[in-house]
Amino acid sequence: MTENVRVDKWLWAVRIFKTRSLAAEACKKGHVLLGDTALKPSRTISVGNILKVRKAPITRSFKVLALTGKRMSAKLAVDFVEDVTPPEETEILDIQKNMRWIARDRGTGRPTKKDRRELDDFFEA
Repeated sequence: MTENVRVDKWLWAVRIFKTRSLAAEACKKGHVLLGDTALKPSRTISVGNILKVRKAPITRSFKVLALTGKRMSAKLAVDFVEDVTPPEETEILDIQKNMRWIARDRGTGRPTKKDRRELDDFFEA
């Protein structure tokens, strides 16, 4: 086990981000928070910290169970991180999945008069 690990390296190692550069970029943009404080990529974290990671459209919360600087398989990563995201946030994802059918495919052109009426009826009900 490691005593101190950079936050970008840990986020990458436990598979929250696909690459370490994406994790560092999220930190630089202020999308990774410890409490209410935005973290720089070089900030070290410790066991027990709760990190908030904003990935549109929700903010996920992760508890640091153990530290590691080496990327691991998804099966092993569950021993190092616990998802403590509130249920309200995950409901937003469910709602978004259910609303997908409203989106029009790119290149299909403008909605017809019938499509517009159906959308109006849907949103009024």
